[in-house]
Amino acid sequence: MFTFFTTIKLNKEKGLRYRLLFIFTLLICPFFVQAQDVLSKLEKEYNNASNQTTEQLSLAPKYATALFFHNFKPKSYQILANNISIATKQPDGKYATILYAVQAMNYRLDNKEAESSKSLEMAKTYSLKTNSNEAKGYLEYAKGWILVRNNKTTEAVAAYLKAINYYENSPTTSTLYGRFGNVAKELSTIYSNLNEYQLEEKYGKQFLLLASKQNDPGLIFDAYMRMGYIYEQKYAQNPSDIQFRNKAEQFYLQAIATFNKNKESMLNKSNLSYAAINLANLYTEFNPDKARQYAQIANKASLETGDPIHIASSFGILAELAIQDKNYDLAKSYFLKASMEIGKSPVRDHNIELSILESLSRVSEEQGNYKEALTYYKSYIDKYKSVYDQEKLDITKRLESQFEKERQEQKYIKLQLESDKKAQQIKLINILRAQREQVYNNLKLVEENQRERLKFSELESEKKEQQLRLAKLETQQKNNDINSYKKLLAFKEKINTYYIVFIFIFIVLIFLLLYAYKQRVKSIKQRDELHALAMEKEKQNSKISTLTALLEGQEQERGRLARDLHDGLGGLLSGTKLQLSILDTHQSENIEEGISKSISQIDGAVEELRRVAHNLMPDLLMKYGLVAAIQEFASRMSNSALNIHTEFINYSNSISEEKQLLIYRVIQELVNNAIKHAKASEIIIQISEEDNVLHLTVEDDGKGFDLAGLDFRKTAGFHNIESRVQFLKGTMNITSQLNIGTSIELQIPTH
Repeated sequence: MFTFFTTIKLNKEKGLRYRLLFIFTLLICPFFVQAQDVLSKLEKEYNNASNQTTEQLSLAPKYATALFFHNFKPKSYQILANNISIATKQPDGKYATILYAVQAMNYRLDNKEAESSKSLEMAKTYSLKTNSNEAKGYLEYAKGWILVRNNKTTEAVAAYLKAINYYENSPTTSTLYGRFGNVAKELSTIYSNLNEYQLEEKYGKQFLLLASKQNDPGLIFDAYMRMGYIYEQKYAQNPSDIQFRNKAEQFYLQAIATFNKNKESMLNKSNLSYAAINLANLYTEFNPDKARQYAQIANKASLETGDPIHIASSFGILAELAIQDKNYDLAKSYFLKASMEIGKSPVRDHNIELSILESLSRVSEEQGNYKEALTYYKSYIDKYKSVYDQEKLDITKRLESQFEKERQEQKYIKLQLESDKKAQQIKLINILRAQREQVYNNLKLVEENQRERLKFSELESEKKEQQLRLAKLETQQKNNDINSYKKLLAFKEKINTYYIVFIFIFIVLIFLLLYAYKQRVKSIKQRDELHALAMEKEKQNSKISTLTALLEGQEQERGRLARDLHDGLGGLLSGTKLQLSILDTHQSENIEEGISKSISQIDGAVEELRRVAHNLMPDLLMKYGLVAAIQEFASRMSNSALNIHTEFINYSNSISEEKQLLIYRVIQELVNNAIKHAKASEIIIQISEEDNVLHLTVEDDGKGFDLAGLDFRKTAGFHNIESRVQFLKGTMNITSQLNIGTSIELQIPTH
């Protein structure tokens, strides 16, 4: 198989060819006239933003990069320098970091390594003056990008992974997904060259996802091509699994569709030929017709853009297809055209030249021109030797691997042996050919004579067959015209019948729809009336339930008052009565002591009566409001084992006395529950007012309870609280954890 940059195979060498095409296509090949519209648009946007510093600094990297790839390098460097001078004066080093990073990559493409390193150091300096993770990620991306081109793959991967970490922790911006996607693309390419196929696929899929989020046609095209290459690699490893081949085909087709849909906005117009060449290579093994179709598309597109590498690749595929058809003259002409185009390329690839020479030798051998085949093969050997000497040095410097060196040397020796062997075979074939040439010439004359006679007979036969076929066609045409006319008449009759039936059905349908509409309107009206009655009934039930709960709370309050009077006040008065009844009138000392005790008990009864009266209707609440009443209640309930805090935030005391009393009762109930059931040692009562809503919170550090196991309907205290909150049109939220405490929050409207 004739292999170019775009031919994708499993082995490392051909995988490298694909990667080189990818890089050259995007970074080295000049942009063409068709992309001027995009550049003009960027220039217009940049000039319009000249009065807005932030917008100008945001557009400058993209505009400068476009100028650089359109071969307006001086202007590109000037744009970067102008904006860097502005960015360095900003308090945030974000824009300076990005602009210096772009400048470093441009210098590296111009092979100005000293200037590139200096710009990268400046980018690092300004990255310390910003909190923008996106800018720091872009710095790491530029660092990795330069390291890859300096053959420091391990350090490049580390830089790319740092960039990903920064991007993942960065807020979304208009450029984030595009920059993130470029990092994923670079990592996928690196792992492809290292034969780490799982990581290659992981970052390829991430690249596609990020490109889709960025909605950049150029990035989406690159992502589809990346995924197509990944699945073609998988297919090369498992040729029996057609699913991989189908996925590769699908992604390449999506890349071409993306290009065609966004022609005007695609910066690199050679992308179409790039995708078509890869797809044609894929089809070569199983669908020659489609391979030829896409090779011709690639050839046409590459001739329009003037990309010599793509032109040579398309001619190479067409040549291979011609060899499959045994059209060796056409194949040779394609190979020679490819060789001419490679000679025009500013970026020479010796692998292509070797492939052309090898293929020309093979075609000449198939044609029987062994002398020419030998000439091409010797040129191939000479070229391989010169390339090998240079590649051997590059491999030694890049990989520092003696094994690779020895393998290449063994390959060279093997090629030399094969060359000598093939030369000997060619000499032997030439001798045999000379012996048979005379016999062949004699037979050739006889064969040509017979061939001419046979051709004349075939022409006569074809002429008669054509005359007979013409007569049959004329008869058939007349019959067809008659049948067509009959069918037309029958069709018109049917159409008239259908029209009548259709009109009748249409009228019936209109009546049915009108009837159905009236019935539906009537049904909807009845349903709305029933729904209104049900809602009114539900409101009445809710009011009855709330009033019932309030009455139950009042009854419980009366019961508690009766218990307090009976157990507290009644006991004290009974004790006083008993004390007075046992006094002896004849013992004056005992009388004084008894009277003193009785007075003390009466004082306690008075205090108990005052406490009961206060619980029933606090004087402070009526005189001074809710704040004073709650503070007094907290102070009265606090003791050595219990500390109750109160907090009031923005409380305006604007609610009615009736609501204040209900809120006071709710707080009493919540505090009593915390003391009685939670065994709390500290309770916090907090009241705040905001936007006409009163926020009430009661927290304790008691033993808590399980909310899932609590039935509010069976818990009288919570039921009373919930009823009062509903009466106040408020809401209640309970949070409790075992052995930690309970927090109850109420929201009550003040109006």
